[in-house]
Amino acid sequence: MRNWAGNVAFTPARLHRPTTIKELCEIVADASHARALGGGHSFSRIADTTGDLVAVDRLPSVMDIDRARMSVEVSAGTRYGELADHLHRNGLALHNLGSLPHISVAGACATGTHGSGNFNGSLADAVTSVTLVNADGQLVTLSHADPGFGGAAVSLGSLGIVTSLRLRLCPTFDVEQYVYDGLSWDSLLTHLDSITAGAYSVSIFSRFGEANRIWVKHRCGDPRADLTHAGVQPALTRQHPLAALPATNCTEQLGVAGPWHQRLPHFRPDFRPATGDELQSEYLLPKRHAAAALDALHRIRAVIAPALLICEIRTVAADDCWLSPNHGRDSVAIHFAWRPNTSMVMPVLADVEGALAPFDPRPHWGKLFTIGADALRASYPRWGDFDGLMRAIDPGGKFRNDLINSCFPQ
Repeated sequence: MRNWAGNVAFTPARLHRPTTIKELCEIVADASHARALGGGHSFSRIADTTGDLVAVDRLPSVMDIDRARMSVEVSAGTRYGELADHLHRNGLALHNLGSLPHISVAGACATGTHGSGNFNGSLADAVTSVTLVNADGQLVTLSHADPGFGGAAVSLGSLGIVTSLRLRLCPTFDVEQYVYDGLSWDSLLTHLDSITAGAYSVSIFSRFGEANRIWVKHRCGDPRADLTHAGVQPALTRQHPLAALPATNCTEQLGVAGPWHQRLPHFRPDFRPATGDELQSEYLLPKRHAAAALDALHRIRAVIAPALLICEIRTVAADDCWLSPNHGRDSVAIHFAWRPNTSMVMPVLADVEGALAPFDPRPHWGKLFTIGADALRASYPRWGDFDGLMRAIDPGGKFRNDLINSCFPQ
């Protein structure tokens, strides 16, 4: 068994695919060690275990809308594309989506995955309760009324096997997507704040040179931003983030209005996204350091270039999830899609992390990184609180693995 990219070979003693919650509870109660497997779109070993690996994709599908509370309870293995389509058909929406609609709800939230937008929090920011199977095989729910809820949504899978989450909703809305070409590096640094403030969701794609592109997702009804001051021109044909690839699998562009779930992701749910087997890493830093951090990376672009497919730059609003890379601070996300060559990429990560070190980078938990536990502990104000929560809920360490132990030693 391997993950989406093929760089992680899972090492469980047993693989389970339960079809009922009762079966799941029995599996967890009998296991000495267990981890949940979602969509397999992580690039780190966060889902791996030498014990029992539990896939949640065959559990009963749940997408129960509560209009009075403007929320939906959704089963852990549900893909965002499936949930978004269901919500839109009912006149509802999530506040944001990631680049891919293919990822599972529980896995994306547990690792702190995000979309884009100065005022849009991470996907976990929409979570109002988490239901999971604990180490005793009991079904429990953590909600805002619980003192440890700040550690429940972005839990790294270390509190239990999540069965469902409740997410906040808003009314459905339409989005127009535009791509702009010709953004110079100097203009990117000079106008970064006004560019990212120019629409509901904004991404900049770059290889740290002159031919940078802006993906603008404009919410219909909002004032249209004028980006002429950045020296860019609207693309006249549909584009792929990787210039050499056709845009067939990308969401509609050229200003054609459509529902939120068909525009906020970069890729369509019925196509495999990007190149499919690329490696990924991502670092989230305080937004105020964005220009300085990008300039530091630009200085080592010759080191980065051989391994790099594309870099995506986005902004994310602060949230209250203790282990979210956006906890307590508005962030800039610097995402790297790398060539599928681990031996080439890992040394480059050390150089990237060295360049970003002065700016307090927090890595995406589900992607490749080498930042050590001491630096991570210093970056997260509620690190100790999460450690205490994990020990209280799972005192025997049933849901730990090597990655968790490297960060939170027993």
